Amino acid sequence: MSQRQSLDRLVKERLKDWGQRPPGLTTLRHGRSVWLCGRPTETSRVCHPYLKVPGSIWLRTVPDGLFLNFGGTVGDAFVDILAVEACSTLENLRDKRSRFTPSLYALQAVCPVPWLMLPAIPGDPTPRWEAIGVFVRAPLLPAVFSVRQQRVLYLLKRNDYARFKRHHLAHPHEYFAPMDALIGDDPGQQAALRALLQRASGAANFLDAPNGVASWQCPPPRASLAERVRLARQRQDAMRQCTPDPDAMPLYRSAATGSQPMVSAS
Repeated sequence: MSQRQSLDRLVKERLKDWGQRPPGLTTLRHGRSVWLCGRPTETSRVCHPYLKVPGSIWLRTVPDGLFLNFGGTVGDAFVDILAVEACSTLENLRDKRSRFTPSLYALQAVCPVPWLMLPAIPGDPTPRWEAIGVFVRAPLLPAVFSVRQQRVLYLLKRNDYARFKRHHLAHPHEYFAPMDALIGDDPGQQAALRALLQRASGAANFLDAPNGVASWQCPPPRASLAERVRLARQRQDAMRQCTPDPDAMPLYRSAATGSQPMVSAS
C-alpha cells in the first residue's frame, strides 16, 4: 500500500469517529437542522452522496469527508456542507481547491436512493430520507439539493502546511490544518482542530445571535410562561426607547418646495 493510500485510509477512519456531525461545529439557523455524514460511512458498499455542477453529470466531486446539514421545507429544501479533503501534495491541494471555488458556479449535492433508504445510526431503523424531514414519501429517484453554504477543511502534510501558511491566503470558505491534528494522538492538536471547526460555523460571522436578534430576545429552551412574558415586556420597552420623540424632531415641509424647517418663533 502506497503512502498516499495509507494516509487516505487513516483520515477516513478518523472521520468515522466524528459520527453524523463534525465536532465543535454549530448551526446558524433556529429551525430544523439535520446533520448526516455522507462520506465516509460504515456501509462502504453503498453509493455515497456527491457534489456536482447544475446541469452536468460529469466531473463529480467526491471529497474524502462530506457532512451535510439539511434544512428548508418540502418545496424549498437546501443543504449546508462541510467537506474534508486530505491533500498528499501541494499539486493535489491546487486541484481540490479549484473544485470548491464559489465564484465560478453553484454546487448541488446529490443523494442516491440506496443511501437515503438506509438508516444513519446503528440500532435506529429510521431511514435517512425520513430523518431529513423534507420528503413527502420515500424517494424513487436521487434527491438533488442546492448547496446554500459550503465550508472546506484541507488537511496537509506538516511541511506543506507550513509552506502554504507562509506564502498563501485562505478564501473565506477554506480552513487548513496539518494532517496530524486529525490522525495524531496529541490532545492539544485535537482540541485546536475542534476550535477551528467551531469557527467554520455560519454563526461565527455574527456578533450575537443570528438574524439580528439580540441574545436577550431569545427565550431559553422550554421557558416558562412567566419568563416569556418578561422577555416580551423587555422587547416592548426596548422598542419604545428606540422610537424617536415626535415633539423633539424638526418639522419639514415637502422637499419639492425646498423650504427650511418650520421652527416655532417662541
